[in-house]
Amino acid sequence: MPHLVIQLLRLIHILGGAFWFGSLMFVAIFLLPTLKAIGPASGAVMQQLTEVRKLPLYMMFVPIITILSGLGLFYNDSVGTAGGFMRSAPGMMYSTGGVLAIITATIGGFINAPTGKKLGELGGKIRARGGPPTPEEQSEVARLQDKLNGATRVAAVLVTLAGACMALARSM
Repeated sequence: MPHLVIQLLRLIHILGGAFWFGSLMFVAIFLLPTLKAIGPASGAVMQQLTEVRKLPLYMMFVPIITILSGLGLFYNDSVGTAGGFMRSAPGMMYSTGGVLAIITATIGGFINAPTGKKLGELGGKIRARGGPPTPEEQSEVARLQDKLNGATRVAAVLVTLAGACMALARSM
């Protein structure tokens, strides 16, 4: 691969990984617990984040480009080594980090995104009605928030481990 392409892939991978890591940590540690604590008033914040700021699109797009650029870098490092790179310490660490990143993105796509969408739809229904949530709606909101909080915490740990693997692999 041409040197410029490799540098561009590295730039995309590092900046994408930094955004992904930082966003997940902020959401897991600060945003979701705060939204749960403030209750029904959190709907306006989430509406702004999702409908105006388009946070879900960023949280889908950035992991995809981060993973794809990482795969390109991995291919570049391993091509022509007859499997030698895969057996090396850096190759194994990059592989582990890549698998962890793919698992993290899968959690985001198959658990967090649908759960967040359900929460948004339920919040919209409650806002449209103009009154407080019913006890059933409150229970469902709490269940969905717990699911989202748990999956986001797991994703934050996994993306942290993925980043650690990538950082350590470079020095092996």
